[in-house]
Amino acid sequence: MLPVQPISVYKASGHEQILAALPPLSLYVHFPWCIQKCPYCDFNSHVLKKDTFDEKSYIDYLLFDLESELPFVWGRSVHTVFLGGGTPSLFSADAINTLLNGIRSRIKLLPGAEITMEANPGTFEQDKFVGFKEAGVNRLSIGVQSFHDEQLQYLGRIHNVKEAKKAVTLAIDIFEKVNIDLMYALPKQTVVQAQYDVQTAIGLGVKHISAYHLTIEPNTPFAQFPPKDLPEDDLSLDIEDIVHNELGKADFEHYEVSAFSKEQNYCQHNINYWQFGDYIGIGAGAHGKISYPTHIERTVRYKHPKEYIQSVQAGLSNKQRKMIQYDDLAFEFMLNVLRLSQGVPKSLFQERTGLSLVAILPQLQKAQTLQLIEASPDLLKPTKLGKQFLNDLLGLFLKE
Repeated sequence: MLPVQPISVYKASGHEQILAALPPLSLYVHFPWCIQKCPYCDFNSHVLKKDTFDEKSYIDYLLFDLESELPFVWGRSVHTVFLGGGTPSLFSADAINTLLNGIRSRIKLLPGAEITMEANPGTFEQDKFVGFKEAGVNRLSIGVQSFHDEQLQYLGRIHNVKEAKKAVTLAIDIFEKVNIDLMYALPKQTVVQAQYDVQTAIGLGVKHISAYHLTIEPNTPFAQFPPKDLPEDDLSLDIEDIVHNELGKADFEHYEVSAFSKEQNYCQHNINYWQFGDYIGIGAGAHGKISYPTHIERTVRYKHPKEYIQSVQAGLSNKQRKMIQYDDLAFEFMLNVLRLSQGVPKSLFQERTGLSLVAILPQLQKAQTLQLIEASPDLLKPTKLGKQFLNDLLGLFLKE
């Protein structure tokens, strides 16, 4: 089969974008089921109904979906794979093995590629997770969120503290790399409780921690029925400070807005996102970004599992393929790269967008005047103030 070459370019807006080289390519695979829906979660997840759940069929649809995307990435290699959700660890080790073997047989996966799976402590079974490792998963991301049972109940989690600690301990014995997700600024949370959470995570021996401020997202149960006793702004800042300070004292590098790594155990998949790399997105509701020599596209899959499966059966897995408009490129690039604490080389702007840095020179000068971005000849890097007021910094790059 010949590769499909998109024909639309930026000539329509008076610009013709040329990428000298395509960025690294990753693969994101979405698993849209959970045992129960957490009230804060705005990801595409649905309660698992065992009487209608067919994991073998879903794996088949994922591989059909990947095949439909191959003409758009012909000849390119995949650097990282991320199995996200939902709860991918609800699937059996055999199913994950079939999926990863199917991926390897359809597209070139680089030797030693990072392959991450998200997991819930409440679904952790040692033999099953050994099977995930044998299938090729080499990085596990565990959604712990808190080491206080009361907080876990507020968040609608299905596990308790004992199960969380056991899952993390076993995971470290099985996988090369392990991440813990923590949330803070939770209902009734005190500074001492937040400090205990992060100290417990550090004490378990993980080398990557993702720490997120609880936010009330639209179209979630928390948005409809906001939890009571959320910390006031001043207390939230104190809680955030203690979380960041404890991680810093333990030699964790705050390398991205919500990501902390010890001994450079960075999440390579997410770094590719933040450096405006490319990624195929397959599975219900998955998003993707694909670059071509002439333009960049965003892709979106159908969201509901039934609708997604029907679309794959019909050979139309994409709900949308949409070119990123010229005027949006600078903002989209900055939206990602300014999350990185160490910034990126200025040369990456032209490499990943095809645009000259001159296109954003007025915005950069204003950001420097406001002391939101460093006045560096080589780097695009937010200042400490810029990281604190990141939304204001990003707003400078929005088209008028």
